[in-house]
Amino acid sequence: MHIETLAIHAGRQTDPSTGAVAPPICLSTTFERAPDGEYPLGFSYAREDNPNRKRLEECLAALEGGTEALAFSSGMAAANAIIQGLEPGDHIIAPDDVYYGLRRLIGEVFGKWRLEVSYMDMTDLAGLAAAIRPNTRLVWVETPSNPLLKITDLAAVAAIARRANAISVCDGTFATPVLQRPLELGIDMVAHSTTKYIGGHSDVLGGALIAKFPNYLFERARKSQQVGGAAPSPFDCWLTLRGVDTLPCRVRAQTESAGRIAAFLKAHAAVEGVHYPGLPDHPGHAIAARQMSGFGGMLSLQLCGGRERAIQVAARVRIFTRATSLGGTHSLIEHRASVEGPNTRTPENLLRISVGLENAEDLIGDLAQALG
Repeated sequence: MHIETLAIHAGRQTDPSTGAVAPPICLSTTFERAPDGEYPLGFSYAREDNPNRKRLEECLAALEGGTEALAFSSGMAAANAIIQGLEPGDHIIAPDDVYYGLRRLIGEVFGKWRLEVSYMDMTDLAGLAAAIRPNTRLVWVETPSNPLLKITDLAAVAAIARRANAISVCDGTFATPVLQRPLELGIDMVAHSTTKYIGGHSDVLGGALIAKFPNYLFERARKSQQVGGAAPSPFDCWLTLRGVDTLPCRVRAQTESAGRIAAFLKAHAAVEGVHYPGLPDHPGHAIAARQMSGFGGMLSLQLCGGRERAIQVAARVRIFTRATSLGGTHSLIEHRASVEGPNTRTPENLLRISVGLENAEDLIGDLAQALG
């Protein structure tokens, strides 16, 4: 079944009590036992499971081609559940340009966990293989990466992790299952901030973890969700599932516009460089073309003139919104180093762009006048 059909039908069914096509929101926190003390309908308490969460998880598993999914209250809650499943002394390999929130999570929240971490260039496969240790348990991949849009060869990373008996996890937030299918390339689990493209409207927080096959980190993440309380609300699940309906259409429209904007910026004299895997001279273009069906709606640019010039350009936009996050209907622009703070590894002259659903020519015109 094609992803457009799955996005509409997976996890949904006509409500048997009313015939409603749109799923109802089940706000109940508790569910009745049968006379024998069992729960014949499968629900007992909303923290452990809920009809809306169940629908969303079934849909996300189908979209990624996984066996099972877990929905969380945020993308960071999903990442937290994975890291929490590790043992003290375990070794993690993660990208050197990984989302700064994950670096903070590992270093600040789990700083006393005695985890060993190697941050490295994941495009260097020989270096990755050499970084494997006997205690390596998790290989975290982010492709395209945030905010430099680096591309990692997922099949190659999955093979290296498998040989080491480590579990591989790909953050699929930028690409979405519409453009990239990590599980089909051998990755063990996919993580998403569903706040972004999957929800798609910048109005609901959420995260997800999808597994190709059962594994111990996925089961420990389930405990974090159900026992630790990192579960999303029924309404959040309902909003996210509603967003999935239009996911393929939105992502493809955003991808088309992003390609046009990247080409415009590439040719502009005020731009030092453009990071977008759809550009033929991007270092990861060939790999992206092989493992993605489109290059996505995210890009970043580095401006001639440094930090002040970047902030000046961001201040002059009229259609783009100066805001963090990504994947919604509104086009967003931000000076990423300012968001990440004093320990940022992001170039000071970089602006990150999330392309929305406005007309591409209007967005190009806005950038043209902002660049001067």
